[in-house]
Amino acid sequence: MEKGTRKKNSKGTSSIEGLKHARQEEMTQPEKYMFSLAAIALVVAVCVAPLTAEISTSGFSSHKHSVLKMDEAVLTVNNDLDSEVVVFWMSERCYQCLYQQLGVVPAAQSPGQPGSVDFVVSTQHEITLQLNSTPVNLELCTIPFHFGEHGNYSLWVKNLNDSSVVNCSVVNDADPINSYIPILVAFLIFAGLAVVSAIGRTLLGLDVVKGILFRISGSMETERLINSELGSPGRTVTSVTDNILPPPPNPSKRLRSLDTFRGVSLVIMVFVNYGGGRYWFFRHTSWNGLTVADLVFPWFVFIMGTSIALSVNSLLRAGLTRCALLRKVVWRSLQLFIIGVFIINPNYCQGPLSWDNLRIPGVLQRLAWSYLVVASLDLLVARGHLDILTTGAWWSPGLDILLYWPAWLCVLLLESIWLFLTFQLPVPDCPTGYLGPGGIGDMGLYANCTGGAAGFIDRWLLGENHIYQTPSSRVIFATHMPYDPEGVLGSINSVLMAFLGLQAGKIILHYRELHRSIMSRFLIWGLLLGAISALLTKCSTDQGFIPVNKNLWSLSYVTTLACFAFVLLVLVYYTVDVKKWWSGAPFYYPGMNSILVYVGHEVFEEYFPFRWRMANSQSHAEHLTQNLVATSCWVVISYVLYRKKIFWKI
Repeated sequence: MEKGTRKKNSKGTSSIEGLKHARQEEMTQPEKYMFSLAAIALVVAVCVAPLTAEISTSGFSSHKHSVLKMDEAVLTVNNDLDSEVVVFWMSERCYQCLYQQLGVVPAAQSPGQPGSVDFVVSTQHEITLQLNSTPVNLELCTIPFHFGEHGNYSLWVKNLNDSSVVNCSVVNDADPINSYIPILVAFLIFAGLAVVSAIGRTLLGLDVVKGILFRISGSMETERLINSELGSPGRTVTSVTDNILPPPPNPSKRLRSLDTFRGVSLVIMVFVNYGGGRYWFFRHTSWNGLTVADLVFPWFVFIMGTSIALSVNSLLRAGLTRCALLRKVVWRSLQLFIIGVFIINPNYCQGPLSWDNLRIPGVLQRLAWSYLVVASLDLLVARGHLDILTTGAWWSPGLDILLYWPAWLCVLLLESIWLFLTFQLPVPDCPTGYLGPGGIGDMGLYANCTGGAAGFIDRWLLGENHIYQTPSSRVIFATHMPYDPEGVLGSINSVLMAFLGLQAGKIILHYRELHRSIMSRFLIWGLLLGAISALLTKCSTDQGFIPVNKNLWSLSYVTTLACFAFVLLVLVYYTVDVKKWWSGAPFYYPGMNSILVYVGHEVFEEYFPFRWRMANSQSHAEHLTQNLVATSCWVVISYVLYRKKIFWKI
């Protein structure tokens, strides 16, 4: 841990400054106000949990519902035919998949007494039911239907008007619950707190309120109120360093938008890691496509690259040598890797770590690799003094790219290696260039080919026991091969993501206070990367040349998420640093202590108040409340650490 201290004037301070120094650990009025709002948010969230649970389970009348889990419904299949019916199902998210058998429904015993069997079906996505007759396995009908959570449905199979034509129809016997009400309630709570916070800051900025506070608290407290960061979001914080490199001797202006962007990514990452209320869109997608959970890690890598550019430039200007910085980069990368392997390791849930099943890849390991490569490349080409560069030449608009062409060449070479290995490496018993999930995907032809070349390289280089054993592809595609989403081959594209973030940092350095130029270039990069994504994916989920895939960290995944990152960075930069409409709170605080928050939320995940025994473990409302409270706790912790000037830097 590093604890910051305030530098004192060698010639002494005025009485007011002395009092301020003596009371620097106390909160100002707006800070107390914000801290109180955070505490209120936690209390309200806990108190509202039973209410949301009661609302979300209204209409819960059938006895059958009591045994249902989250995202499940009851389907009763009534067979009025004189032969058995076999029921199959397939999720709409399962691309080119085999149907899976749900069960067999016996034939009707007599007219008016159909054969009947109850099944439990998934409600996360629309599913397609296929009914076949036995013993000839003739397809009778196919029904796509999206079942509602805890609903009760009947599927009737009859001969139409006593003919050979079979009619299949679904009837809703009991209405499903609305499992999204807890999200609405949570949104209203936090939106209300944000509105109250904004109104409070506005009122505190009025001259009338300042006068009242002056009379109540005295001139010293009023001065602190006016100068408070929370009361005046436009104040600039010094030091241009990321959460890895130490502050330079001569600190310069720091952009709050970068820490805010990092904080947004981190807070969402913590929330989805804690479970995201067990909603499917807060979990990683099974294979191709995107969910909320798939957005945040690449954004974190992106903003790390941006911070590298600013940090290296600042430290070079401060006089540090490139060799000294390279040693620090290597050492910090090694520390990140060690923390990821031995502290943040999912195998802890299986007992003490053992080399026999130790997972080697991981989130921090990938951050370490990306940081090492991108920081090293930047140290080779970075310019310490950009103010002496020629800006009047015809090629000056491309200065932020042309000056660093050797680094670009290295990254393009790495990307060529990824493309070659992905599409040309022979994989035993699998088609060359395969990008599918295996399992029941692709009609079950390549069940053991999960991830193609990426999976094969990990299994060959690291061993099956040292990679992730329960990939998200198991959920829909029923894969049984281990596959690691933070594997070796995908790490190449994480370098590309960090390097694109580095480019954002170069734009900020070259155009400093020219806000219009910075934002226009961000938008140009976003447009260019979006066009590349559209070309690679053919604007589809599964039909493109290279689909968007988080498990593979495919090229289109990087270009798509980098496009989003540039656009989001424009919005945050404009509102926080240009117009100063927003201070970045509360995301700014975890963004300033990202390593501590990430490691802490993983290590203390199973401890109170981050987790507790729930009354109903199959309630979205209780899971959402628990996950929001846990995430809010880390925001409050990061705020307290910020006030105490405690920052964990490695």
